[in-house]
Amino acid sequence: MPKKQRKYIKIRGANEHNLKCIDVDIPRDEFVVLTGLSGSGKSSLAFDTIYAEGQRRYMESLSSYARQFLGQMEKPDVESIEGLPPAISIDQKSTNRNPRSTVGTVTEIYDYFRLLYARIGIPHCPKCGRAIEKQTIDQMVDAVMKLPERTRIQILAPVVRGRKGEHQKLFEKAKKSGYVRVIVDGNMYELSEEIPMDKNIKHNIDIVVDRLVVKPGIEKRLTDSLENVFELTEGNAIVDVVDGEQMNFSQNFACPDCGISVDEVEPRSFSFNNPFGACPVCYGLGYKMEFDENLMIPDKTLSISEGAIQVMGWQSCTDPSSYTYATLKALSEGYGFSLDTPYKDLPKEIRHMLIHGGDGRILKVHYKGQRGEGVYDLNWEGLIKNVERRYRETGSDTMKQEYEQFMRITPCAACHGQRLKQSSLAVTVADKNIYEMTDMSVKDLVKYLAEMQLTEQQQFIGNQILKEIRARVGFLQEVGLDYLTLTRATGTLSGGEAQRIRLATQIGSGLVGVAYILDEPSIGLHQRDNDKLLHALMNLKNLGNTLIVVEHDEDTMRAADYIVDIGPAAGVHGGEVVAAGTAADIMKCKKSITGAYLSGRMKIPVPSKRRRPTGFLTIKGARENNLKNIDVQVPLGIMTCITGVSGSGKSSLTNEILYKHLARTLNRARCIPGDHDDILGVEQLDKIIDIDQSPIGRTPRSNPATYTGVFDMIRDLFAATPDAKARGYKKGRFSFNVKGGRCEACSGDGIIKIEMHFLPDVYVPCEVCGGRRYNRETLEVRYKGKTIYDVLDMTVEEALEFFKNVPTIHRKIQTLYDVGLSYVKLGQPSTELSGGEAQRIKLATELSKRGTGKTIYVLDESLKFAGAIDLKDLIIAREHDVLDDIIVHSYPSVTDHEKIDDCMEKIMDYSEDSIPVLSQDGHMLGVITSEDIVEMVDDEMGEDYAKLAGLTAEEDLKETTVQSMKKRLPWLIILLFLGMIVSSVVGVFEHVVAVLPIVICFQSLVLDMAGNVGTQSLAVTIRVLMDETLTGKQKLFLLVKEMKIGLLNGGILGIMALALLSIYIHLFKGYTWIGAFGISGCVGISLLVAMVISSLVGTVIPMFFHKIKIDPAVASGPLITTVNDLVAVVTYYGLAFLLLIM
Repeated sequence: MPKKQRKYIKIRGANEHNLKCIDVDIPRDEFVVLTGLSGSGKSSLAFDTIYAEGQRRYMESLSSYARQFLGQMEKPDVESIEGLPPAISIDQKSTNRNPRSTVGTVTEIYDYFRLLYARIGIPHCPKCGRAIEKQTIDQMVDAVMKLPERTRIQILAPVVRGRKGEHQKLFEKAKKSGYVRVIVDGNMYELSEEIPMDKNIKHNIDIVVDRLVVKPGIEKRLTDSLENVFELTEGNAIVDVVDGEQMNFSQNFACPDCGISVDEVEPRSFSFNNPFGACPVCYGLGYKMEFDENLMIPDKTLSISEGAIQVMGWQSCTDPSSYTYATLKALSEGYGFSLDTPYKDLPKEIRHMLIHGGDGRILKVHYKGQRGEGVYDLNWEGLIKNVERRYRETGSDTMKQEYEQFMRITPCAACHGQRLKQSSLAVTVADKNIYEMTDMSVKDLVKYLAEMQLTEQQQFIGNQILKEIRARVGFLQEVGLDYLTLTRATGTLSGGEAQRIRLATQIGSGLVGVAYILDEPSIGLHQRDNDKLLHALMNLKNLGNTLIVVEHDEDTMRAADYIVDIGPAAGVHGGEVVAAGTAADIMKCKKSITGAYLSGRMKIPVPSKRRRPTGFLTIKGARENNLKNIDVQVPLGIMTCITGVSGSGKSSLTNEILYKHLARTLNRARCIPGDHDDILGVEQLDKIIDIDQSPIGRTPRSNPATYTGVFDMIRDLFAATPDAKARGYKKGRFSFNVKGGRCEACSGDGIIKIEMHFLPDVYVPCEVCGGRRYNRETLEVRYKGKTIYDVLDMTVEEALEFFKNVPTIHRKIQTLYDVGLSYVKLGQPSTELSGGEAQRIKLATELSKRGTGKTIYVLDESLKFAGAIDLKDLIIAREHDVLDDIIVHSYPSVTDHEKIDDCMEKIMDYSEDSIPVLSQDGHMLGVITSEDIVEMVDDEMGEDYAKLAGLTAEEDLKETTVQSMKKRLPWLIILLFLGMIVSSVVGVFEHVVAVLPIVICFQSLVLDMAGNVGTQSLAVTIRVLMDETLTGKQKLFLLVKEMKIGLLNGGILGIMALALLSIYIHLFKGYTWIGAFGISGCVGISLLVAMVISSLVGTVIPMFFHKIKIDPAVASGPLITTVNDLVAVVTYYGLAFLLLIM
């Protein structure tokens, strides 16, 4: 049999990032590993070249119409790639951070479970747990006929269940219908006799519809009797077997005992993302945010007068002149305790009263404030209810975030964290509800599904669904995730776990002829589970797929069919193919560092002498997640490794207990540690730092220089040069994030994106600055002959030599060099850095600080991603930089989702040079400087506020007086002619004025009121029109609303005018009451008509001008006034003319 010919993916001229025009052939349909030093270019080849080109080609295969909706892929920098199959990337990006996303939903296993429970699940009563069945009358008759022959039965209609009353009307109605007997609370009565009923006791009443003996031939009579029962009840029937158990039947999903109805079971009934299935209290989240006593009163050794209560609005409890203190003093006097007693020493009932509220007694609060002294009644609601009410009532997002720092996520009291409503949780398959089924670990679930006992009918219906579930759960087990549960939130997964879940999903899809590209799938995986992962990868390859894996793991490399070693070093010193072939070929290559380690020529030496611990931290009684009340000693002053198989509890011990306890104690972070008794030896430390592999920034504007803080120092250095001082430049001038020093043509990016519509976007260097990010004036300032751009373009190695005489800068850059980042440029965008490089930059940032010897560093293998920061363009990132003099309650800070307006107010209120951006648990996500934020507000937000005011930079702000005058003059000419028409209309009624001169007295009243109403409507309409999202329906609503307002106001003012003017004309002008009423009636009716028309005109005209793109503020006002005058004059004099004729 001829040997199968090998096919290749042929890559020519790959130049992406640091790749140096490499040519490489990668075998198809095989397991290929790309390896090399961190930063050598492995990911650039795998993801940014092979995967990017595969995706781009797939996109280009679609129609131009479809492509415009999908977004475009940038063409990688490569000359050609031949033989490339469709590519699927399984990288370590975090899975969905949505709290509704679980392992079950992302793998779609939960969707199959929903279908399974909807089709073969047995509903139970949520109250009593009784199985509920929906049956037809034929099924009921068949069930009864299975009883032994000659069995005596009674057919009962349960008409009342647990209701108070005498129910005499029910008895009368039953008697008239021909029924003879009734069972009340278990006792049988004749309907003809007096039945004793207590109206204050709940009763159960059954009407005896028929009495039968089971024998062949009674089926028709039994059917008729059951039909009569269902006419009396709502689908429930009871067959009372004499000397036996009752049989309950229901035509509905309803409990015959409790009367609880259950909706028809369908797949959406088990979805916690759907109102039909979600718990109505927590809306399917499974938890609620509630205020926590431990966060509101963090230090219980303090007394209330010493500031034990830290929650928002109660910090002034230490100030005797505050109302808060007066309230607490009234409580102490009323309930008999001292405010000077440490909180932990207060009696249990007093602490409960303070937190949860008093016993209803009314206390007197004596308070002397700026406005005087007073006594106020107080019915104490409790600290939690007080801050809950304030939290609900505040309209400020900033205040809500402040309050949320004192809240803890707790399981929902209604569903106990199970997310579904009670009726859905009462449906079982094999005696387990859907939450109990999915809350098992994958390992236990596989075993349970294999042993699950179903009825023959359930097995027939659910066989295909169970087959899919077993296969998909089996795939999760294959990739080493058998310790996970399907209910686990995806936001809590590490990057490696998330990647393996996607891998399991792909194995389940069964695709063939695809190139799968994976990024270090073995990360965080114990060696025990590594074999499972490799077996799963081999299965994927055996289906007929190509596997390209970026990996450092020795087992994976030895199992691979082909290895490509990228190197020889990292960054600018890498980007070449050092060796390619099998593991044996790589080991033979003298140039390959990877081969040297694989062969054993090079190895990491084990230290001959170990350092001695300087002390110990002792964790007592750790019980979080799967930890079993363990005590652990962690040595200090040395490097300690916490290891174990996946899912053994490493992260629970380190991240949930050790880190959070120390962060709360040392860094004053507001977080609650996992369940444990205590940690001893904390006094030996002064702070804790968490260094993980999350990106140091989300945009290309973030780079190693900004993250480490060295860019601040470099900008200070440039601002201190003679050239900068002569020009008046401050350090803000040398920032590429704000206006002033940056190139405005590219907004400081150095590149410009050119949209090509249905072709991929093209990025070109900015023509104005030539890709140097700054304007000419800024680049004229030099330090030692180098511009600020030249410095950012230096590698760490070059910068170390350049700044050797500036100790502060040199020390920070030296640590970057020491952790192996000599090849990275200071201004290299953070989006181009690998996870390992990002972690080393964080480590270098911490190492560059002057150590106290009392800092504990936590490095986790897992990937954790911080939330998006709204102020990202102003961030000088120093993530997790937890400084003692920053994280204190009195220091101003902003949270990571704060609005820029609120930041501006806070930074100006405190007159700080810079202000930290904190996460919810007190981690520092970055720093915003006052210069940056003020410049940004002045330059950019001013334009936004001008637009909100109806102004634009091109028109009202920049036009000359003559230009504005020319724009408005044509409208004024039109209005002049309209005014002349109004005047001529008044002339028509000249004889009315001659005969009835008094009408001229009230003309101005009608005109003024019509004009005022029109102006009000105009102002409202223009304000609403500023919202560009206004729909036609909303415009119609506004029109009707303004007419209603005009009608109501006109009616009220018309009646007032009729009454007041009648009196005035009769008493002071000598008219009869009839004449006075006639004239004042003209005024009143004119007011009503004019105001309704004015409301209509004041709304329609600006809408019309807005639609035809004419400024309504310029054209509408005068036109509305003129039209209103015309309407008011015609109405008023027309009515006066009719009055004169009469």
